[in-house]
Amino acid sequence: MQNIIAIENGVTRNPVYRMRDPLNLRIGKGEHVAIVGPNGAGKSLLVDTITGRYPLLMNEVMYDFSPSESKMACDNIKYITFRDSYGDSDATYYYQQRWNTHDIDDTPVVRDLLPSCRNEELRKALYGLFGVEEMLDKHIILLSSGELRKFQLTKALLGGPRVLIMDNPFIGLDAKTRDQLRALLRGLTELASLQVVLVLSKTDDIPDFITHVIPVDDRRVEPMVSLREYLDRCPEIPAHVLSEEKRRRILELPYAENLYHTERIVDLHKVSIRYGDRIILKDLDWSVKCGEKWALSGDNGSGKSTLLSLVCADNPKSYACNISLFGKKRGSGESIWEIKKHIGYVSPEMHRAYLKNLPAVDIVASGLHDSIGLYRKMRDEDRERCEWWMDIFGIAGLKDRSFLQLSSGEQRMVLLARAFVKDPELLILDEPLHGLDMWNRRLVKDIIEAFCERRDKTMIMVTHYKEELPDVITHSLYLRRN
Repeated sequence: MQNIIAIENGVTRNPVYRMRDPLNLRIGKGEHVAIVGPNGAGKSLLVDTITGRYPLLMNEVMYDFSPSESKMACDNIKYITFRDSYGDSDATYYYQQRWNTHDIDDTPVVRDLLPSCRNEELRKALYGLFGVEEMLDKHIILLSSGELRKFQLTKALLGGPRVLIMDNPFIGLDAKTRDQLRALLRGLTELASLQVVLVLSKTDDIPDFITHVIPVDDRRVEPMVSLREYLDRCPEIPAHVLSEEKRRRILELPYAENLYHTERIVDLHKVSIRYGDRIILKDLDWSVKCGEKWALSGDNGSGKSTLLSLVCADNPKSYACNISLFGKKRGSGESIWEIKKHIGYVSPEMHRAYLKNLPAVDIVASGLHDSIGLYRKMRDEDRERCEWWMDIFGIAGLKDRSFLQLSSGEQRMVLLARAFVKDPELLILDEPLHGLDMWNRRLVKDIIEAFCERRDKTMIMVTHYKEELPDVITHSLYLRRN
């Protein structure tokens, strides 16, 4: 059998990037693989070894890309990572850039970033699947998180790779597009010389065209098994995983003295947002009352993140809209920083912008000051509060680790702790479970449910997975694309 990728007794030269045991791995022709394991297990480390990012001590990775004309790994392996980039602008991307129109003209449009494709049928299929035609003239920075993922998938597949490695390809996509992507990948594996390798945290997302699974845990790569064998032995996640002791600690948290006491938390009146010729929101009326828990949903590009950026005052257009927060009309002289003290927020945009090489506890502490990074010395009581919430999220052991050295799932847990650390009155969670393994998904849902049981806590949550919604949801809003 032709081995597309083979590693024998592989040990990386740099000890920092080594697995606990020498790596032995073979991916044969026609084998489509899912790499699975908990957050921080070493899945991305394995992929970086496979792709040759970390050279080996003795034996190099062996590739056989035939019938591809090129023997170069860079030509035959395309790897889409969890931290999607906004095209070539990622090096200068900053949080809130997506909402600042004066910066948009300096970013490329989608059309200029897509490669040419010799296979016209493939190009048409990809453009049709992902709705690329309507994105071609959009500036890359204006793409929603889901649209950005569609762009990255299109860009990778147009290159006709021999091996396509995708890190959590289904997150951020609405249900219809997830189903279409599974069908497209299945079709590509049948019609083209394409090997698919998926890196999955959410193991119930494994498509049926996957033939084999490579489990990874605690930096150990277990032997590759068939998909059926893996599913048969995969343990079920309990209905609840948050300990009763931690749940009680959340419920018994003392309330701050400077709380707003208003009936209405969010009020939008006839809000419209337009970028160029595209209308994102049109004449939207929406009220969120104290204690309500909202599920915000809609297809990719329908304006969910734009709406939340208005609520959080990250979007400059919010000051031209009729918006009230905690009973205070936007633009009436109130300090947005005073209002932000009462809001806890996490989103894909925030995760993408967090390129700070700081200890994880400092990232959590930045939530106390609504900053990207920590720009003041942490007080002892603040450190204690940060470590308290990191313990609740099960990441206390990561407090001194550099944020950029953590896995994407571990980073998301840190950013979730950041959202909760000031015990906010309004909790805004935009795709909070992105990149989390099944255990951590259940844990975060438990924490959200316990937090929302407390008096006068209000929440808005965005997700494309209905099963991710906690049981505390009381209201829902569905946005349709204009």
